Amino acid sequence: MLAEVSALLAPLAAAIGYSSFKARQFEQAFPNVGELTDVGGYRMNALHIPRPDTADLPAIVFIHGASGNLLDQTGAFLRPLQGRAEMLFVDRPGHGYSERGGPENAVPSGQAAAIARLMERRGIEKAIIVGHSFGGAIAAAFGVHHPEKTAGLLFLAPATHPWPGGVDWYYHAATAPLLGWLFNHALVVPMGLRRLEQGTMNVFRPNVRPADYIASTGPSLVLRPGTFHNNATDFTRLLAYLKAESHRYREITAPTVIMTGDSDDIVWEHLHSQGLARDIAGSELVTIRGVGHKPDYLATDVAIAGLEKIAGMPRDLQAAARIAEERLAGDIVATAN
Repeated sequence: MLAEVSALLAPLAAAIGYSSFKARQFEQAFPNVGELTDVGGYRMNALHIPRPDTADLPAIVFIHGASGNLLDQTGAFLRPLQGRAEMLFVDRPGHGYSERGGPENAVPSGQAAAIARLMERRGIEKAIIVGHSFGGAIAAAFGVHHPEKTAGLLFLAPATHPWPGGVDWYYHAATAPLLGWLFNHALVVPMGLRRLEQGTMNVFRPNVRPADYIASTGPSLVLRPGTFHNNATDFTRLLAYLKAESHRYREITAPTVIMTGDSDDIVWEHLHSQGLARDIAGSELVTIRGVGHKPDYLATDVAIAGLEKIAGMPRDLQAAARIAEERLAGDIVATAN
């Protein structure tokens, strides 16, 4: 009997050991570039760029999407906006190098409150809040629950409204009692590494993923057991949260720009972005034809024009979108040749 039990447990122990080893490797490959700040019993991580003397924009807070970390939005915006604004690139609670905090951080309103406290600790009174994908739900929570800290809202392919259906099976497996611990510590790393290449390509589809995206943004960090559990918890709680909260978007009064691609198969443009444009009075919806779930990378110039318009500068965002479409069409032709 003992031999049979040992034969069963040995592969499981090997898988857990392998996952622990790989998690350390992920952290060595992508060490923390931010700074941890206590926000009331736990620490939030962020890369803070102080306001430069040449700034012509308000402070900007960047909130990454699901399965991500602050390196994603840093890769899109840090260099193009250098010298123009104070910037705070945030690891959401329980992601990247931020600690999770309490159960309230399993929903977007709790994460918004955590980021609002982080802003206070870093001396940022008010900022334009930029949210990509899942970060869009948190940006919306800022507009509803923290209007005094919200100078404006820029939504990028946001996930903000209830959708038909649910979430993938592995998120339920990751949050199940006992089974979830085993799943996260033994199976997530080997499964995730096999899916990482194709998964990141799918996020950019139908566009081409930047060649250095995996090497520069650290998507493997989400495969660490605790982080994957937090990510899965966010997913499994999101639908019920949006059903309860999305009706409050009509309360948002901050200047708002919503930017999306019309070919996004991950977060449906017609449901989420058009829903925001319907719900937030005075908002502007900018749809870029031929772009999928990463307009932050594919049309960074349009996103920056959106920030400028929120800040009060005269910008024709629809014209900027058409120019971006022409550029992207040229890129496709050049790649094909």
